Amino acid sequence: MDILLVDRLVPEAQSWLKERHSVEVRPELADDPSLLRRTMYNARALVLPRKAVVTKEFLDFAPRLTAVARLHVGTDNTDLEACRERNVRVIHASTANVRSNAEYLLASILLLYRRGIGSALNGDRKAEVRVGRELANSVVGIFGLAASAHTLAGMLHGLGAKLIGYDPAVHHTAPIWQRLNIQPVSAQEVLAHADAVSVQVIYASRYQGFFNDKLLAHCKPGQVWVGISRSQVFDVQAFARALGDGRIEAALLDGAEAGFASRGSPLHDAHNLFLTPRLGTQTREARQRSSWYVAHRLHESLTAPPHGVFEPMPTGMMDLDGHRSALI
Repeated sequence: MDILLVDRLVPEAQSWLKERHSVEVRPELADDPSLLRRTMYNARALVLPRKAVVTKEFLDFAPRLTAVARLHVGTDNTDLEACRERNVRVIHASTANVRSNAEYLLASILLLYRRGIGSALNGDRKAEVRVGRELANSVVGIFGLAASAHTLAGMLHGLGAKLIGYDPAVHHTAPIWQRLNIQPVSAQEVLAHADAVSVQVIYASRYQGFFNDKLLAHCKPGQVWVGISRSQVFDVQAFARALGDGRIEAALLDGAEAGFASRGSPLHDAHNLFLTPRLGTQTREARQRSSWYVAHRLHESLTAPPHGVFEPMPTGMMDLDGHRSALI
């Protein structure tokens, strides 16, 4: 077989690939690592879901492999060095979810500002009227200048919000701040002045527990938080205290890792913490974009002479002004 799809593409992209290559669609293999390793022995390319981790040992079971692809953005579940050594191209749809994530963050802020809507969506037709607030003239803090933050900034400005932001890898004089109409401030100032905080922090070991007691002490009382970052950027104990004492009125986070708010975690009983299972990337349009991107790159990898490994920058990306951003 040429391509083993353990994660499905949209039907049109799958059909396009099947017209050009031998393709086997086996999404059930994602839940059976042993069977996956036996099945992929003759595969030249793999499309894997997020939970399938690519290690040096994993690659030993696929001696013919030339490309491994993901529909999601992150590469933390892929050993890039091992792929480079085996000349296995790493493909991921790095920009397909920019718009969908930005819209998720905007929708999350609006829902937390008007939480009475949530009660109605849950089927409560006689819910108590809750007084909300308007986004216009409120201050939104942007943590990290990811591509999704660029799109979100335009949306927020269109609704009349004032933006302040922080990114430790982008100097406060960089032109990108002015272009996005975001006032650069310190991390402490973001928390001290923002009515809502949006977090897009790429995970790296140095950012584990980034939002700790020292930083969260600066929170403006009654803030709402939204985010699409890995939950390891939060100090769980500190975040629970901020949610419990009113510094953070409510938080809506996407894609928290297992254990973040499970039984035994100080966040387990936080009534004002809301978690969604990576809904930010799950739109029909984003799925179309990522599927077609992966399909074309796989076809390219299997038909063109090898040109070495495609390696995304795992610890940051270059923003539009050429600054490496640690927060994406």
